[in-house]
Formats: sequence, structure tokens, C-alpha cells
Amino acid sequence: MCKAFLIAILKGHSIHHSNDNTEVQLIFDSERDRYQVLHLGWEELRRVYGCIIHVDIKDDKILIQRDGTEIGVANELVAAEVPKQDIVLGFHAPYKRKFTEFAVE
Repeated sequence: MCKAFLIAILKGHSIHHSNDNTEVQLIFDSERDRYQVLHLGWEELRRVYGCIIHVDIKDDKILIQRDGTEIGVANELVAAEVPKQDIVLGFHAPYKRKFTEFAVE
């Protein structure tokens, strides 16, 4: 499992932002292996704050807690040749994970 692939993928999701009133922030805690992509700011009178992507690395597995992308972080990792058995879809309940192509835990 290569952390560099994950970081490159997350950075890629921050460069396509085109709004002056909101921003995309990358939150990387490499000591605890926690990574997030946040969207925040203002759209007119409405506050914008949300987690687009949240990924942890736990027990040498990439645990995708939240994936608000269209392409899918797991698909991007597989395209970068990260084995499916190293990727856990944490946003699925544990009993549902066995029905995916990815690791169960």
C-alpha cells in the first residue's frame, strides 16, 4: 500500500476548485494516518462546510470513511494499482462490505 498514491489522489481533488468565495482544504495528519478534503466558505448568505473525502489508514488498509466524489476514491486507488484487498469501504456497514469487490476490514 502506497501512501503517496493516496496523497496524490486527494491533492488532485483540491485543484479543480473555481469559486472565489469557497475553498477546498487538505487536512493531512500523517502521524495518525488521517486524511481529509474539506469544502468551506460562503455562497451568498449560506455557509458552506463539508467533508468531501475522509480516509484513514488502519492496520495497513486504506479505510475510506467518506467519499463525496463522482469518480470514487477507491476506483482511483485501483487505477493507481493499489490492490482491492488493501481498500476498505468504511462508509458501508460492516455486514454489507462482503458484497463489494473490496476488503471487508
